[in-house]
Amino acid sequence: MLACDFLTVETVGLTRLYVLFVVELDRRRVHLAGITAHPTGAWVAQAARNLLMDLDDVAHRFRFLIRDRDATFTTAFDAVFAAAGIETIKIPPRAPRANAYAERWVRTVRAECLDWTLVWNRPHLQRVLTTYLRHYNTARPHRGINLEVPIPARALKACTDPDAYVERVDVLGGLIHEYRRAS
Repeated sequence: MLACDFLTVETVGLTRLYVLFVVELDRRRVHLAGITAHPTGAWVAQAARNLLMDLDDVAHRFRFLIRDRDATFTTAFDAVFAAAGIETIKIPPRAPRANAYAERWVRTVRAECLDWTLVWNRPHLQRVLTTYLRHYNTARPHRGINLEVPIPARALKACTDPDAYVERVDVLGGLIHEYRRAS
């Protein structure tokens, strides 16, 4: 099952950017579908096509897409997912809790990243969110999946040396820290 929604970000120049994202509910993996200042139905449908091309080998696992009733989610958007065998489900009017996974991710990305970052423009936001999603999908543990990461890393050689140093890796210029044993 997938859930999608928009996230809005204000830039330093007071331009509002819209971020379209999709969350895989089973593993909490988030995909960045696109960023634009002017979302239209045609742009959203093309972003859906691009996302399905990226998900090509795993798109068959998903049966449903939860979305809100935003006017930019047109019938063309629904048709893109229907062609892939994914049924779209619209949440009831004025019921954001019905799309709780997407809303929770918005809260998380704001609290951990965007509230601490001045965004200059669309390319800058693209770089920031791509870096954050790399951390979110590969290094950040999630309670909903038993403190695992959405994309498990390859089997790492376990460090058995109790005196091995723990090194800190800074993400987004030190905004986020990841820790691992030095080998």
